Amino acid sequence: MRRLGLRARVSAGFAVGALLLSASMALVSYELTRRSLLDERERTAVRAAYFDAAVVRTGLDTEDPDVVEVLRSLDTGGNRRPLLHRGDDWYARNADAGLTAAIPVDLQQLVRTGEPAVQRVRVNGQPTLLVGLPLAPSTSYYELTSLRELDETLQVLALALTAVAIVVAGSGAALGWYATRHSLRPLTAVADAAQEIADGNFSARLAPTTDPDLTRLSTSFNHMVDQLSQRIERDRRFAADVSHELRSPLQTLAAAASVLARRREHLDDRTATAAGLVADEITRFQQLVNDLIQLARSDQPADRGPVDVAALARRVCQARGLPGALVHAAGGAATTWLVDQRRVEQILANLVDNAIRHGGGPVAVRLSQQDGTGIVEVDDEGPGVPPADRDVVFDRFVRGRAAHARAAGDGTGLGLAIVAQHAAAHRGRAGVGDRPGGGARFRVELPGVSS
Repeated sequence: MRRLGLRARVSAGFAVGALLLSASMALVSYELTRRSLLDERERTAVRAAYFDAAVVRTGLDTEDPDVVEVLRSLDTGGNRRPLLHRGDDWYARNADAGLTAAIPVDLQQLVRTGEPAVQRVRVNGQPTLLVGLPLAPSTSYYELTSLRELDETLQVLALALTAVAIVVAGSGAALGWYATRHSLRPLTAVADAAQEIADGNFSARLAPTTDPDLTRLSTSFNHMVDQLSQRIERDRRFAADVSHELRSPLQTLAAAASVLARRREHLDDRTATAAGLVADEITRFQQLVNDLIQLARSDQPADRGPVDVAALARRVCQARGLPGALVHAAGGAATTWLVDQRRVEQILANLVDNAIRHGGGPVAVRLSQQDGTGIVEVDDEGPGVPPADRDVVFDRFVRGRAAHARAAGDGTGLGLAIVAQHAAAHRGRAGVGDRPGGGARFRVELPGVSS
């Protein structure tokens, strides 16, 4: 499972904290409001029940009272329903709709002993407040007050508090996102500068900051980049100087080897074989020096311009005795790209040379575009590249095929590394995989080729 980013985690923390705080406040507010409303309703219901009980007591204080009529004389509105238990009989203003069954037996016994009682019950599924008052040893008055409106009010209050808690949690997440956006801005600047440096722009630096907590970070980062840039420049100059210094003696050796090669028929077989080996090693050494010079130059940013890559690829193939028909533009894609012509020509040349030396020759050079990224693919019919070597085949000194090339005395092992360096200068990448039908497929991606 992919781990959330720092900004997402901080925002989630703000949201959870805001949710817990708002939920706690909502629960406390709801409970306090519920108790207050219930207590107020209970006090009101008890006062009304005592008043109605006094009216009933007065109405029953006759020789032959009409109990139902006395109950009907009460002004109870639509929320209160009176009941009278006299002797063994129950009396109500209207037909008993399950009211007597809702009165708990324990509460009846308590009222019969002369103690008033209050209890919350449910009548026909509705919350109801029951008040029981003793009127005489054999007479008890009960009044049931509906709490339906109060229950609906509490439900609305619960929904409102829940909505508030959700809004507060969302506001907390937004606040966390906003806060992290500003607090992580220095890290974003560091990441952008590091990306520019990785792309070859060693002039990228962090701007001095007024925040004293971040001054050390920017200063240390800029100092690190200065030291890294100086070291890379020293290494590049060293490789370039050594390569240039080697050119003169190599040219002399090459000239001497060519003289020996022209006189091979006058040499004995052993000496002729040795002369041939020397000539081959000198040629390989010269290629090595040329590759080193190319690597020393490859750390500069790409100098982009419009280039007809298809025509360039055909010229590369024809220069090696290959037909230009090997080059294909997939789907009629535009082949005029914004690229560094020198670098792309080197990419094509090295990939085609690699296919000639180790893959039996290229069978296709395909050019295509996907979302502004130019793609160069070179296929061969060779034995392919083992999966274990694919991640390292474009390393600095390239293993896999290049290692076999060095062992065979053909190529320097730096050709594919140069391809990777030129792709990186375009902020792209190079890779290798299987070709359908056998062989290998070398692929180079160059972003930002569309004009």
